[in-house]
Amino acid sequence: MQDRNLSRRTVLASATVVAAGATGVLGAAAAPAVAHRRDDRLKKIIGRMSIEAKVGQLFVPYFYGTSATSPSQTDQDRNLAELGVRTVAELIAKYHIGGVIYFSGWANNIQDPHQVAELTNGVQRASLALPTPIPSLVSIDQEHGANVRIGSGATQLPGAMALGAGRSLADAYAAGLISGTELAALGIHQNFAPVADVNVNPANPVINVRSFGADPRDVSRMVAAQVTGYQRAGIIACAKHFPGHGDTGQDSHTGLPVITHTREEWDRVDAPPFKAAIAAGVDSIMTAHLQVPSLDPSNDPATLSPAILQGVLRDELGFGGVIVTDALNMAGVRTKYGDDRVPVLALKAGADQLLFPPDIDVAYNGVLAAVRSGEITEDRLDESVLRILRIKDKAGLLTGSPYVSPKDVDRVVGARLHRLAASRIAERTTTLLVNKDRTLPLRPGRRKLLVVGASPAFPTDSTRTTVPVLAEALGELGYSTTHLATGRTPDAATIDAAAAAARGRDAVVVTTDNVGATSAQRTLVSRLLSTGVPVVHLAVRNPYDIAQLGSVPASLASYCWTEVELRAAARVIAGRVDPRGKLPVPVQRADDPAEILFAAGHGLSYHD
Repeated sequence: MQDRNLSRRTVLASATVVAAGATGVLGAAAAPAVAHRRDDRLKKIIGRMSIEAKVGQLFVPYFYGTSATSPSQTDQDRNLAELGVRTVAELIAKYHIGGVIYFSGWANNIQDPHQVAELTNGVQRASLALPTPIPSLVSIDQEHGANVRIGSGATQLPGAMALGAGRSLADAYAAGLISGTELAALGIHQNFAPVADVNVNPANPVINVRSFGADPRDVSRMVAAQVTGYQRAGIIACAKHFPGHGDTGQDSHTGLPVITHTREEWDRVDAPPFKAAIAAGVDSIMTAHLQVPSLDPSNDPATLSPAILQGVLRDELGFGGVIVTDALNMAGVRTKYGDDRVPVLALKAGADQLLFPPDIDVAYNGVLAAVRSGEITEDRLDESVLRILRIKDKAGLLTGSPYVSPKDVDRVVGARLHRLAASRIAERTTTLLVNKDRTLPLRPGRRKLLVVGASPAFPTDSTRTTVPVLAEALGELGYSTTHLATGRTPDAATIDAAAAAARGRDAVVVTTDNVGATSAQRTLVSRLLSTGVPVVHLAVRNPYDIAQLGSVPASLASYCWTEVELRAAARVIAGRVDPRGKLPVPVQRADDPAEILFAAGHGLSYHD
């Protein structure tokens, strides 16, 4: 079912293709007769399943290790301590698990593409050994930009806000198609992307650059394009976080945010991207762990709210696909109810997939007990299982082999044309905010550069950090560079060292990362300006940083610090390409937030 020859088409993707695909190839509604025959086939599978197996299909747990059957001893010990089993294969067998989610870093699921492919094949072997053999739906959060799980070896693409700055539907579509094609080659079927939240709160601690921007119309178009790209590649896309997480100053990982939008404001700001995703045929939508009193006066988290999931999402918006909970280990969904009740209440509210329970045994047995007691009827359970089997069927898992080939990994993942397309897309996103006296591009005579500032580690490779990679990129463009990583909270001695290092240089490139009103990064930039050396500022995460920095000669925004975005910014600084990005969010004045410093749509070029 999956098209394995998409690399050249990703480079040639156009807005015409996006428009033509806006109904969603994978998610398009089947003709009634075809859908009826499909459902009859899937219901026969459900009829052979025990209640235990049906309950297991709902869960998408985490696990530790790079192998399905032989992880390291450390990972076996962690699995045993937290999950009660040593391997994910044992987890699948014990709980009849219907899907798993991969994480890099802490879960140690991801090292390189070939290892991921073999892990996936191991997961599928375990799933096909169940009494009712049904392949697993393998999921991941591969949003790109600030939220990346598969790094080394795979194509890195600009994240949502960068794409929003590029304002190209073709690029958003191509990014989804490239990413989806590579995920499919690894045997990953469901990507929890794109983010459909409208980031209207600059202080949003959890969404921010993960959003396409602050304009609901622009966000809607980009969401639809990405959904189409992912699903054209055979991936189950997932719009998140319903009913909208863009206007909160609290992180739902650590608390229960409250969205104070009126119903009219929700209809105008938050709803349009989800409507666009549904119109594009999105197959799954993820819930948010937050309260929206205008939609549900009971103030239950949206994940547990029948009024929001069934009443608004299903009945009003007409969504018939899979509703996925956000991770059930997050504080936002655990403040009112116990871990045994949360998954039960989520199902009763209308959810289907139960993601990342903090204790799989407690969650699984809580749902099983609810079904056996009649609190959740078996018919209601079958509804969710049917929806999950539908997306497994669309992904080709029920009609073909679930296994992936190392040859496809070699041919598809990180393909040269994919990387070329990613670089060109990134060049179209870099945004020039300030350019006094034509400081940029740096003239040929300005060859001695200092690169200094905040240096966050790459999202998937902590051995590579921002400042040295940016210096390396500028060095490859002909500059003589030295670099000094000063971090997000430089002390006085570090700031003194940076100012001293700037003297004798032709220019300084300073990176910032989330500058606040009391941030020492402000002092660093001020001291660099006082040296008299021309200063070029690059915000490597939030474009809002410029509001805190006073009068810098030149300022750019890259919206993230992954290598593809840093190298694009270097080419802009050097004048190899013209900056084309436009702010997808307004930047307010730091001293008076009611005033706009730079309006959405602002962005300079070298030809202005």
